[in-house]
Formats: sequence, structure tokens, C-alpha cells
Amino acid sequence: MTTRREFLCQQIRLIDGIVPNAENPLNKHLKMAWSPFQFFRGTAQLFYADLAQELFTLPDLLLARPGQTFIMGDCHLSNFGFLTEEGSQGDQVIFSPNDFDDACVGYAVWDIARYLTSLALASDFGCGLLEGRYLTDEVDIDDDLNAVNTDDVRQASEAFLHAYTRRLQDVIEDNDARYNVLKKFDEDHVLDKYCRKASKRAAGGKDFLSKSQLAKSTTFEEGKLRFADKPLKYQRIDTAEYAEAEKTFRPYLDDEVLDIVIRLDAGTGSNNVGRYYFLVGPSDVRSIDDLPLCHIVEVKQQRQAAPIFAFPDINPVNALNPAHLTADCQRFMQRRPDLLLDEVIWRDKHWLVRSRHHARLSVKPEDLILNDKDPSTAFSQYASACGEALALAHSRGDRRSARFEQFMLEGLCGNQDALLTACQQYSEQVIQDYNIHCGLLGK
Repeated sequence: MTTRREFLCQQIRLIDGIVPNAENPLNKHLKMAWSPFQFFRGTAQLFYADLAQELFTLPDLLLARPGQTFIMGDCHLSNFGFLTEEGSQGDQVIFSPNDFDDACVGYAVWDIARYLTSLALASDFGCGLLEGRYLTDEVDIDDDLNAVNTDDVRQASEAFLHAYTRRLQDVIEDNDARYNVLKKFDEDHVLDKYCRKASKRAAGGKDFLSKSQLAKSTTFEEGKLRFADKPLKYQRIDTAEYAEAEKTFRPYLDDEVLDIVIRLDAGTGSNNVGRYYFLVGPSDVRSIDDLPLCHIVEVKQQRQAAPIFAFPDINPVNALNPAHLTADCQRFMQRRPDLLLDEVIWRDKHWLVRSRHHARLSVKPEDLILNDKDPSTAFSQYASACGEALALAHSRGDRRSARFEQFMLEGLCGNQDALLTACQQYSEQVIQDYNIHCGLLGK
């Protein structure tokens, strides 16, 4: 009989190629050892393997064909944020899902359960940071901070589900409601300041030339715009590789290639995959004032979406190559998807080509779960916004009817308590797995 340790090693090797070890650890595995929350972010495949093995069970009423749609696959509280519709070509800032690397066709309840599990891990994460048991490089920990507690988690989980079902009801009553987006928040809402900050970083915003993703990533030297020298973030490539990459990907870009680098140490779940950044713009860029004419394009190696490893036959659409599937899912789930979104086969691997949004901005989970006052209200507000955004994204999988919405609304109505209990219990399994992972690393 396979032990939990052996099963864990099998699942991590499936994605990362090696088992966590103390002798030669992946940087991804070291980051996963910071906290159970980070471990959860880096092991989406384990979540689905446990569902397939029925270690983690969800209400049967939600696992029928009408409950299938395009899903995020790796849905958790850190994979939502602000971005501009139509990618770097647009200027409408919205709050929405912002990670589609594990997107596929699956059961909507999978996304819901994965998000609820991430909320259930939040209380342990906050307390662990305050007690010095977990690590973070996002915030400074001091004695004046308070963490969300289990009651706050329950309240936020209920707020998430209420917002999700409310949006489903809106679509049932008005089919065009699925084209709504979250783009404005009340002054007392936790996301208001982030929304205003993101809008200032969009093209035309007053902070674009100083705080946009593009501005912070580049420098103008000797009459040329190029990526800034950041050895921990960008790696220069030799002349031959540069020429090969430029020749391969230039047909998919909308302007000239000004610079190319390898992007290092990005993300958690996809921390160890190949990733290039292309700086794109007119060849005659003269000064920093021409920055709005330019943008960054990410070329990222795509692997199979996490749910498909455990559920290979869930839907024929998932037989598409990984980059093609990711692009299609993103197009369906977004109201106005990136105008620059494509897939390329290069070096016998599948690569996704997509915009890096100028105004991309996420809320650090640490800022949600820790506060010098009471973090519960902000935590629930954030969860509610994610519930709305997720319901809208799910509803766009079928724009011809409200069959999906009706099925999910009825299924969630009588199964909320069972769903919350299952996710809370599974969060405890994640913490146990995290401890096994740390043991493998000798920590």
C-alpha cells in the first residue's frame, strides 16, 4: 500500500520532474516550504489527485455534466487581481481571475472548492506568520498585527458563495449580465485603493511612466529602450538564442522586437518552467515619452493543466495541446480577452504568447489576512469580489443558455455546509502534507 509520503512524492515528481530533497532542491520546492499556503499554490495536481482518489469528496449533486465549464484549475485567493481588458492594448482596468495556466474544461465546483480551501488555510497562514513558524518576503511582521481567525474564514467563505450564487441569479434573469465586470468599488471597500492604483498605472494614467509593469521593467539608455539589468529577475541570452527566438516569435507580435530576456523565478506553481520576456515596440523609439507605444510580451512554456493528470477523460476539449487549451480557456472566461494571445510550437515544446499587462496588480494575501486592526471585514469583502468575478468567468463558458447557472444555483443551495466542511477538513490535510514536504527538504 502506498504511503502518503510516497503518494506526495509521486505527485510532485509528476509536475516538477524530481522529488523534494535537501541535496539539490528546486527553488520552487524551497518556496513551497515557506508555508502550507505556498505549498498549496505549488501543488495543484495533488488537489485533483486527492479528488480522484476520493480522499477529498465533494457533493455529488455538483459533479454532473451540466456543472462543467471552463475553469481556472488553480483557483485560490492569490490568483485574482487587476488587469486591463484586451491586454496591453486596452485601458479598462477590471478585477478578475488572472492566472489561466491550469485552465481547462472541468467542474465549476473544483474551482469553488480550491478557493474555499485557500481561505481555510488563511487563518493558519496568518497565525503562523505572527508566531514565526512560516516565512514571507512580502510584509514585515510586527507585534501590532492581528490575523484572521476561523470565524473570519467562515464569514469570508459564506460571502464568497453568496456573491457567486448572486451573480448566477443575475445571469439567469438577464443573459447579458454575464458580460458584466468588476471595475469600481465603494470607498470603504478593501479593493478601492488597489483599483485606483492600477488605473493610474494603465496607459494614459499619471503613474504609467514610473510604476507600470513596463516602466519598472525597462530602462532607456544610449537612445535605446531595453530591459533593465536585474540579475535576480532577468537573464540575458546569447546572440544565437536571441536570433532564434526573435525569428520564431516575431510573426506573432504586433511590432518590432526591442529586447529579449529570460524571466527568472516567477510564480509558484509554474516557478520552474521556461519563460521569456519580449520588449516590443516601434524601431524608432526616441525617448521615454514613447513608452506608451511599447509593451512586454510573455512567451511561456505550457504543460498539461493540473486537473487533466487525474481526470484525463473529463472532456474532449482538454485533448488540445497545453498552450492552445490555455489560450482558448482565457478567451472564453474573459469578457474582452487579450488581443495578443497565441500558441507556438518551438523546440518541441508548446509555448503560450500573451501580453504582460501594464496595470497588472494583485493583493498580497498577507495584506488580507494581517492587519493592525480587525482584518475580518476586508477579508470578506475580498472573498465576495472573487466570488462575483469567478461566477462571471464560469458563466461565459456557455453564452447561449443559463443551463449551467441554473444547475449550479440549485446544487449549491442545499450543499453549502457540506462543501465548507469538506474544504476545511482538506485544508488540514494540506498542512500535514506541507510538514511531509518540509521533512523531505530536511527542514
